[in-house]
Amino acid sequence: MPGTSPQGTGLRRSLSVWQAIGLSIALMAPSMAANINPQASAATAGRAVPLAFLIAAVGVLLVAYTFVRLCQYYHHSGSVYAFVGATLGPRAGVVAGWGLLGTYTFYAVVTSAAAGIFGTAFLNAIGVWPHPPSWAPFLLAGVAVALTLVLAIVPARRGTNVLLSVEGATVALILIVTVIVLVRLLSGSAPGGHHFTLSVFTVPPGTSFSPLFLGVVFGFLSFAGFEAAATLGEEATHPTRDIPRAILGTAVFGGIYFVLVTAVEMMGFGTSKGGVTAFASSPSLLGDLGTSYVGAWIGDIITLGTTISAFGCCLASTVGASRLMYALARDAGGFRGVGRASRTGAPATATLVITGFSVAIYVIYLAAFHANAEDSFAWSGTIGTLILLVAYVLATIGCVILVFVRRKLPVPMWQVVVPLLALVVLGYTLYRNVIPYPPSGPGRWFPVVAGGWLVVALLAVIVAPGFARRLGAALTASEGIAAPGTAAAAASAGPPAGEAAGDVTGEQTSRG
Repeated sequence: MPGTSPQGTGLRRSLSVWQAIGLSIALMAPSMAANINPQASAATAGRAVPLAFLIAAVGVLLVAYTFVRLCQYYHHSGSVYAFVGATLGPRAGVVAGWGLLGTYTFYAVVTSAAAGIFGTAFLNAIGVWPHPPSWAPFLLAGVAVALTLVLAIVPARRGTNVLLSVEGATVALILIVTVIVLVRLLSGSAPGGHHFTLSVFTVPPGTSFSPLFLGVVFGFLSFAGFEAAATLGEEATHPTRDIPRAILGTAVFGGIYFVLVTAVEMMGFGTSKGGVTAFASSPSLLGDLGTSYVGAWIGDIITLGTTISAFGCCLASTVGASRLMYALARDAGGFRGVGRASRTGAPATATLVITGFSVAIYVIYLAAFHANAEDSFAWSGTIGTLILLVAYVLATIGCVILVFVRRKLPVPMWQVVVPLLALVVLGYTLYRNVIPYPPSGPGRWFPVVAGGWLVVALLAVIVAPGFARRLGAALTASEGIAAPGTAAAAASAGPPAGEAAGDVTGEQTSRG
């Protein structure tokens, strides 16, 4: 039976809430995002970048509601594949799952490229590799991909411990620098005469709502990956309790962190026109601030920390993508091939396939477009995010159906406004990333590639209806998962009420 895991072929329940948080934080990569994402917001929001990130944080919390409710009811390594498949049907589930798998795969390219870029800059700064050639970032990116493959195949407990440790150390360093900059701003000893001001939370004169919301888009994208813990639903010891806590905790932490750090960053550069210009053109916001406010040596440390953060995010992306591929393959063809876990309890074959996808993307960029490392970073980030927004939309619609149409959780009806507002935020974010459509340049291919990735899943479920039926049967047989329209769904589409509330006494150690 598809939903029954033969001994030694399924994932193992061994992860704590902290390890689930580690995966989500590592994939969100707050230290890397704080160094390279706010600049894009400054181009449209001006000094109000912190306001844009504050609005984005509210939007992310709306989307987090969707994942919290779904994870309170379902716990499945397929994340949105299972959530959407159980609420909107297996065909929609395949599209959502394949979409999120694509996002994580492209993010593995994004973050391995970032590791190569910042790693090369660090080696150049400390004199180990002076004047590195243009191919140097690709070499280090290759090392990051290879090391990611090794760490992703070892038991997930070790992998998530590594993720939490490296990202935690980097974030701690950033917060230390942030506090130093803030103290100097408050004491009036900041360089350039910059000072503490709450004007960063106000819209500059002459700036309308639309340009501000373009800045919100980049803030929203900085949170991408906060939901990654959902892919550990079959490996967490207490999934219906710990996974929602991990997702919500990551979203709340990200909101506080990004608003605080971007506010200090903008004040540290200055809110004048010249300060905003310097902010927008900075290659490393915290590195430049560290050099100006503390000393030149701190910039090198922050660059190293950002490299570590990028590698941790690459590892988290690969882990998340491999769990999604494992779940899709297992439910379609059983516990063999890509759908089989190794003796360590990790989906080793699926991890090899995802790594192969990442390498193939690099090869296409180099062979067809002669891309450099910076191009690989920006292009993959845009494509992956466009796919991600579609997966979020499907998951949010599924949440509305599960909670407010089928009434499977004891939630007050007024809370339906939360996912509905999330759909508004997601829809407008997607719109602003596609419209106006780029008339020329590499940007014109981003929506095409993102749409093409989703079309692959659509064609698969249309051309091969038996494939979708097998997935539907697997969802129905899996513990806590039932496809809509089935007898099992009508009777009980998920875990008992006690388990949904966090009682997981009867959970098995291995399930499909």
